[in-house]
Amino acid sequence: MSAPVSTVEDAIQAALATVNDPEIRRPITELGMVRSATIAASGVVRVELLLTVAGCPLKDKLRTDITTAVAAVPGVTGVEIDFGVMSPEQRQSLQSQLRGGGATEEPVIPFAQPGSRTRVYAVASGKGGVGKSSVTVNLAAALAARGLSVGVVDADIYGHSVPRMLGTEARPTRVEDMIMPPQSHGVKVISIGMFTSGNAAVVWRGPMLHRALQQFLADVYWGDLDVLLLDLPPGTGDVAISLAQLLPNSEILIVTTPQTAAAEVAERAGAIALQTHQRVVGVIENMSWLELPDGSRMEIFGAGGGTAVAESLSRTIGAQVPLLGQIPLDTRVREAGDAGNPIVLAEPESPAAQALNSVADRLAMRRESLLGKPLGLKPAGR
Repeated sequence: MSAPVSTVEDAIQAALATVNDPEIRRPITELGMVRSATIAASGVVRVELLLTVAGCPLKDKLRTDITTAVAAVPGVTGVEIDFGVMSPEQRQSLQSQLRGGGATEEPVIPFAQPGSRTRVYAVASGKGGVGKSSVTVNLAAALAARGLSVGVVDADIYGHSVPRMLGTEARPTRVEDMIMPPQSHGVKVISIGMFTSGNAAVVWRGPMLHRALQQFLADVYWGDLDVLLLDLPPGTGDVAISLAQLLPNSEILIVTTPQTAAAEVAERAGAIALQTHQRVVGVIENMSWLELPDGSRMEIFGAGGGTAVAESLSRTIGAQVPLLGQIPLDTRVREAGDAGNPIVLAEPESPAAQALNSVADRLAMRRESLLGKPLGLKPAGR
């Protein structure tokens, strides 16, 4: 007996199920956003959609995506969308659903849980001005371009610059006490700069910095990330200590320049791993040289700093710390960052982009959890 032919209503529901919420990245039908979908005799479909909050910034994208999906259903002659807003109870239910149905008073940090498969990289430097934020942003964009789900926490509270470099001016959307991070170039990002007015300075002491980092990690809905990068402030201060407490499984990525002064300070930033028991995944040497028109290199900041840091940390920590890459000095890196379009996307064939992409290839791994998996071990016979 043949299967029954699906109705137009079934086809409309199937079409709606292909539309993802732009912020949550899950089907609108699964999130309870579709209140109703009916088709008139004329073939016009009327969809009642519930937004998570009034004034949703991505309302127009939802309208476009729904219209495109439903209009492709045979027999549909037009699409009309009526927008409403979820009730507090519906938002609370959605929040519980996104958090896995838990009802804990204090949100947990998903990346600190034993079953987390997210690789967490804390991008650190001994001093400012070595291009740490540029490296972070370009690695994030390069990893996202490889199809990975990537998030960035701009943990440099005093010197936040990640939103500009990723080209996002959007502010986060709140669903109850859950924060939906803006996305740019396929990267989810959160920064204190999204909560301040204009270019206002942030003047906080240690406890406030700790709480801000905790909220960025626990209150933000990150979804199922493959990689999370944290752009740390320079040095070994409060934020680095808080990170070690909140995310003890995070790995440290050291950025330095070739000059001796920067390298010596970078060694101190990496050596903090001895006290925090974190793994130093490697060293990136930025601004390594300037390529001249004749093909020669001008080593403006000297040479050998990255290698020196990697070798010193290997001796200090007692484990191999590799030099992951050397990024040449290129004004296009700065120009692309100011324009909000990372150089790995804007000019992927440039030497700097190729070097950054090479580092991204080495970092593009997802941690596989062993939780609940059989290991195939058998007791030894007697």
